[in-house]
Amino acid sequence: MAERRLPLDWLARRLGLMLVTLWAIITLTFLLMHAVPGGPFVSEKMLAPEIEAALNAKFGLDQPLWRQYLNYLGGVATFDLGPSFKYPGVTVNQMIADGISVTAQTGLLAVICVVALGVPAGIIAALNRGRWPDTGVMFLATLGVAIPSYVLATVALYVFALRLGWVPAFGLDDWRGYLLPVFALSGFWLSFVARLTRSSLLETMEQDYIVTARAKGLTPGTILMRHGLRNSLIPVVTVLGPVVANLLTGSFVIEQIFALPGIGRHFVLSITNRDYTAIMGITIFYAAFLMLMILIVDILYLWLDPRISYGSRR
Repeated sequence: MAERRLPLDWLARRLGLMLVTLWAIITLTFLLMHAVPGGPFVSEKMLAPEIEAALNAKFGLDQPLWRQYLNYLGGVATFDLGPSFKYPGVTVNQMIADGISVTAQTGLLAVICVVALGVPAGIIAALNRGRWPDTGVMFLATLGVAIPSYVLATVALYVFALRLGWVPAFGLDDWRGYLLPVFALSGFWLSFVARLTRSSLLETMEQDYIVTARAKGLTPGTILMRHGLRNSLIPVVTVLGPVVANLLTGSFVIEQIFALPGIGRHFVLSITNRDYTAIMGITIFYAAFLMLMILIVDILYLWLDPRISYGSRR
């Protein structure tokens, strides 16, 4: 029987590589933030020089760059992402904690839509290749991939909220408030997963072992469930890692359009306000979450395909 246990040496190397990648992202983001001319307290209100100097001293911005960098690295190592430069008394950890519930709720619903609708739609299209279900699914999937999410959100907002009044335009006061953000958030990825599932399943069903299974007299349903579907889902699982990370950490544009107080909206506002620590903190959170999702996908490969092994080769 093939080895199915997770190799601990491989896992240790992956975790080490994730830490190095995270350090590189922190360093690059930090340097880019400080390479941009100006500062978080340079605004059109024109603060008095002594007030700006006091604010810089309070947040350590008057220190040498290398010392600011080391202080920030030390904070990240203790999971302290620092204070917000624009919201007195608010830390970046609090901003992420406040926004994660809204972002996670809408993102999780979008992920459910992508998996629950995209995969079955792709299977239906593949099993009806060349017939009207295939044509209909591919037509809608092509539209979903071609239309940008912000266009989809704007059109849906105008038609269903402003013209028809079926759903609220803003806010998450009841379940109807989630419909448009989830629809706009999942539109592209749902279409992409449907197309990917269709092409992968069609390719799998033409493999030699599928032909052999047919020759043995297995029913089409058995061939699909036992041999075709499992192997054809490997490419789908590959993209689901980044998709889940993208949807659960928030679409910046969608949250801005529907005025949702999620992480994406905090990120957009932090860029506008030049809130250095908020920009870096949310970037670090997003990068760490994305790498975690990719690691989970790689582990899922072991379950989906017994031929895959991460153990060391002799």
